[in-house]
Amino acid sequence: MVEDLVATWRINHRVTLKMIDALPDEAFKATLSSRGGRDIARQLAHVHDARTAWLRKADIPEGITRFAKGESPSKAALKQALDESADGVERLIRRACAAGGQVGGFKRGVVAMLGYLIAHESHHRGSILLTAKQSGHALSEELRWGIWAWDKL
Repeated sequence: MVEDLVATWRINHRVTLKMIDALPDEAFKATLSSRGGRDIARQLAHVHDARTAWLRKADIPEGITRFAKGESPSKAALKQALDESADGVERLIRRACAAGGQVGGFKRGVVAMLGYLIAHESHHRGSILLTAKQSGHALSEELRWGIWAWDKL
């Protein structure tokens, strides 16, 4: 079961990286907010920050990049940070499975936590795809459909 959970997490992470790779650099500054909301880079930084917040609650050792509030990191910085936090979540999954599924700071256990993380990240990917499309940076149909082909990722 642990390898299936890790594999599922890794697919989710590859989907995010695939989307990032497909976005042109100028898209990272795009936002649909007229009130100072997150641009695409900041949404991705938020995904990373949410991962690291759960890692801290679960006592996974630090050493993972942290972004300043309001920072809009570069594509390269985002990919590096997201790789770090994805590795941290993998460590969390493995440790929780070894402890009977329990996760510090998340009472419903590792399977529910994984579902929560994937749902949260999927929400932001949808928002990012909409922002990219409406700001003139629409991604290819191949990519938009390809991120749902989890059996191939």
